[in-house]
Amino acid sequence: MPITLIIIALTGVVSFMALRDGRLMARLIFWPPAVARGREYQRLVTYGIVHADFNHLLVNMLTLFFFGGFLERFYTAQLGVLGYVLFYVGGLIASILPSYFKHREDPNYRSLGASGAVSAILFAYILFRPWSMIGVMFIIPMPAIVYAVLYVVYSVVMERRGGGNVNHSAHLWGGAYGVAATLVVEPRLVGHFVQTLLNP
Repeated sequence: MPITLIIIALTGVVSFMALRDGRLMARLIFWPPAVARGREYQRLVTYGIVHADFNHLLVNMLTLFFFGGFLERFYTAQLGVLGYVLFYVGGLIASILPSYFKHREDPNYRSLGASGAVSAILFAYILFRPWSMIGVMFIIPMPAIVYAVLYVVYSVVMERRGGGNVNHSAHLWGGAYGVAATLVVEPRLVGHFVQTLLNP
């Protein structure tokens, strides 16, 4: 079974269980003081397998389903199955670390969801196919590179504005990690991306 489908299945099952069991949610969610004081470092990963509600889970898992397979084939070819797993887990960690350092003494801060790792996969995919059409909210067609620019601008604005329940920082850092990690694995993608971008 493809690793992407295993991740989707695991995340779906655990998310549904945590939505029904508050104690399980409390053990898995990202809560900075538990990491800083309790040394519960597993929370830097487990927060990515729980979600706030069904819609949150659905959007992340559908995005992972549509784009994860492509990155899985790339990373498996380059580094083996473990390479893809490490890329995904790395996306979870890299996307949440800035939030950890910013809120590590804040007992009221919590974060959850796979959005950071999913952003890593989506932005890495755009390196390969910047002009491919993707469906915004799975409905509105848009070139992937245009979506990426709009997504970054929106996330930066919303992060600076503050408030709300969405960790926009995780989206931005996840996307940056996805691009950086993929370029480390295959530096020639820089030239491919530029050439493809200039020749739609």
